[in-house]
Amino acid sequence: MSEEKLREELYAANENRAIFYKRIFDAMVEEFGLEKAKEVMKRGIYKRGEEIGQNFKQYAHGDFAGLRDAFIGHIPDGGKMFAPTVTRCDEGGLDIEFANCPLKNAWIKMGMSDEDCATMCEVAGIVDYGTFEGAGFDFQMTALPEGSKDTCYLRIRKK
Repeated sequence: MSEEKLREELYAANENRAIFYKRIFDAMVEEFGLEKAKEVMKRGIYKRGEEIGQNFKQYAHGDFAGLRDAFIGHIPDGGKMFAPTVTRCDEGGLDIEFANCPLKNAWIKMGMSDEDCATMCEVAGIVDYGTFEGAGFDFQMTALPEGSKDTCYLRIRKK
């Protein structure tokens, strides 16, 4: 199988992941209402993030360069899938800006409204909280420009 074919399948798998998230979320909203659906789905996604975070615990003592290399090194397609840019990496912390999100791209392709995309980004993005908090860091995620959902910005600090 060619590298290009593998890349196509990788991106298709992430699009499928986004569709699964949306369909499961919709079923939960129908069953429990919006707020309860968000709470339950976030709880499960956060737990998966904590599992992923075990890979990064060794850097929690303040090795932000090591965390950067390990985390960026886990991004599919050599990082291209999320198009990260490290905007800070020093003894004070690590900041990473993501210019792309295959999940959001899939939700837009599905015709979802900005509001529904924002909700799904909120729910799916909790994986990063689980990852970095589970690894022993203080973590915040914002959107750039502030208040938008155009670009995700991760801010990782020592606890």
